[in-house]
Amino acid sequence: MTDTSNTGKLSTEEADAFATRCRAFLTEHAKPGQRRNIAAAKEFQGKLAEAGLAGLTFASEFGGAGLSSEHERIWRSVSSEFPAMTGEFVISHGMCLPVLNEFGTDDQKRRYMPDNIAARTMWCQMFSEPGAGSDVASLQTRAERDGDEWTLNGQKVWTTLAHESDFGVIIARTDPEQPKHAGISMFILDMRAPGVDIRPIHQIDGGRHFNEVFFTDVRIPAANLLGEYNNGWRQATAMLMYERVAIGSAGSGSISQPMYDILLAGARSAGRVDDPVVRDQLMEIYAMETTKSLVAMRTRAEMKAGKAPGPGGSLGKLYGSVIAWRFREIAMEIAGPGSQAWDTTDGRAAELQTQVVGSFSSSIAGGTDEIQRNIIGDRVLGLPRDISVDTGVPFKDLKVGTVR
Repeated sequence: MTDTSNTGKLSTEEADAFATRCRAFLTEHAKPGQRRNIAAAKEFQGKLAEAGLAGLTFASEFGGAGLSSEHERIWRSVSSEFPAMTGEFVISHGMCLPVLNEFGTDDQKRRYMPDNIAARTMWCQMFSEPGAGSDVASLQTRAERDGDEWTLNGQKVWTTLAHESDFGVIIARTDPEQPKHAGISMFILDMRAPGVDIRPIHQIDGGRHFNEVFFTDVRIPAANLLGEYNNGWRQATAMLMYERVAIGSAGSGSISQPMYDILLAGARSAGRVDDPVVRDQLMEIYAMETTKSLVAMRTRAEMKAGKAPGPGGSLGKLYGSVIAWRFREIAMEIAGPGSQAWDTTDGRAAELQTQVVGSFSSSIAGGTDEIQRNIIGDRVLGLPRDISVDTGVPFKDLKVGTVR
């Protein structure tokens, strides 16, 4: 978790002064049209760190600003008024950074967190495998101890920005004698280490955001074990909770409707903004996004109170997927074929179209809709769990993943 020791309420004057400071910085440095521009994101984040506004709630000894969660709330609120500059760091900052902070040793935190916070390094998360997607605990990538090192062999897939990352947080099987949810450990991996083979996956929107990553006798220093040996599943679960909060509560400093804004622009471009059916559809998305913002703000308020992310984060993540699917349907009705084809020389014209063709991934990335519904049903609503036939069975005796 982030540093919640400094959670004192700010006076009105202090809050106003900090908001003014944030707004002045963003006015100078937040520029539109930087979607998926990693170089621009790194430059922005570096300046943010120089200004003492990066890693607001993380301890200063680990590269953070050492400020309160109230400062972070103000930053989120003000920054929602400006173009998003660091979306490409949602994994590096929204998932890897809090996991480092929660489970890392002091030495690990001093070594890795300052560079992560200032974007001098980028991080990725390596969980999914060809035979272990929704059922991540079926992972087969293995790490075996060899003196002062671990030897890593296996494969990961759908690893976002692996080809741009300097380090990754990876889980691997360290004891096949244990049941599948046990015998897993988490490591810090140098993505440039010998034996790491990163292969980008070409996507429908023309990008290469995801990757396959292969490991052949990769050597990991023993000091890079992150958290407890054979307790990686608990740590992975915590990371997934951070992931769902990061995805489901993005921009949760205030109520916002970014998908509505895109649809409205598309309706205006198509000359259909006065169509009563289209207006009704626009307000549907507006209401859905407003509701999502309120849920996200509640999630952030719980974290502000010192609570670790819980299964409630799945609510925001799932609803974001529902909104994306409905957005796609409406966009296709408004723009027809133009909702999926665009002039590649006009970056701004592609905003609606890239959102449409990329919307399918929203129900998969960060945990499928089906998994989110299971989590909500089980841990939020208290419904009976799915039947499990592999409880207590050693992993080596299971036919899981790609084992046949």
